Amino acid sequence: MASASTEPKVYTGLVIGYRRGSNTQYETQVLLRIDPSPSLKKLDELIGWRVLYKDSHGNIYRGKIIGVHGRKGVVRARFKPPLPGQAVGGNVYIYPRGVELVTS
Repeated sequence: MASASTEPKVYTGLVIGYRRGSNTQYETQVLLRIDPSPSLKKLDELIGWRVLYKDSHGNIYRGKIIGVHGRKGVVRARFKPPLPGQAVGGNVYIYPRGVELVTS
């Protein structure tokens, strides 16, 4: 039997806000909540996956997941250039390395 071509898994997420401490805000790092929330083991496997954010003007921001934040389905992602403040509350796409999303 020939195996069907498998589509890569693409997650959606929500930008919660910038990573921050009591005195410092890291504008290049944002916190993302992944929907639906995968297990903790699956979250560890997402480290290194790519993140794509597209704003209302058509600008595309690309980032990478760099770590897990807590135990409730939140990850840290680094963007270069940093996401604008208007991105908080916006949706992102999370996809594996080596896969290019069609952005039209």
